[in-house]
Amino acid sequence: MPIQLPNCPFHRPFCPAHAIYPFMRHTGKIILHRKKYNVMTTTITTERLCLRPFMEKDAAALLTYLGNPRVNCFKDQQLSATEDALRYIAERQKNDLCLAICLKDTDELIGELFAEKEEPDTYGVGWHLNQLFEGKGYAFEAARAFISWLFDSEGARRVYGYVESDNLRSQNLCKRLGMRYEGCFKEFISFVNNHDGTPKYEDTCIYAILKKEWSTKETNQHN
Repeated sequence: MPIQLPNCPFHRPFCPAHAIYPFMRHTGKIILHRKKYNVMTTTITTERLCLRPFMEKDAAALLTYLGNPRVNCFKDQQLSATEDALRYIAERQKNDLCLAICLKDTDELIGELFAEKEEPDTYGVGWHLNQLFEGKGYAFEAARAFISWLFDSEGARRVYGYVESDNLRSQNLCKRLGMRYEGCFKEFISFVNNHDGTPKYEDTCIYAILKKEWSTKETNQHN
């Protein structure tokens, strides 16, 4: 289920990869690979998942959840054909903070994660999971590894996300991740229109966690 950042294009310049940085955490093995053209590509593996850059082979699976998005914040990303999916994938491939969520055993795409950096050290995060794979703990497993990577590798000090007030599944996921409820913005943003053509404004909650809070939580869970 998603957290969506209002008016967030998810554009980020490519970062030069000067080295390979392998290290291990309980969330999985995180590896930064050196690629052609000095583009840094991230692959994160967990017990059941692989978080990797999008590939063209993901187009069909992408259409299964973006063909008819259930949550209003993704309505403007709706895809209707393979060509649309390929263009979407090409855009995601330009951003090393957008990762496909795939089953590790089959490499099947089941959703995506994304982040936007706010200088100097704050990141807004979000996710979108195929409904067919809900209720199995995949969103928690993926988001936990992704947030750990932002704190440990990307230098994040604070991570936050916006959630519509009626999106209880995502709110519960934020709480499970240890993110703090910081308030609700009334009629904060509009993604779709009402039947009469006027904008439908969403009440939007914000959840956040600091690196020191995340580190304490993760340490306590493994003691």
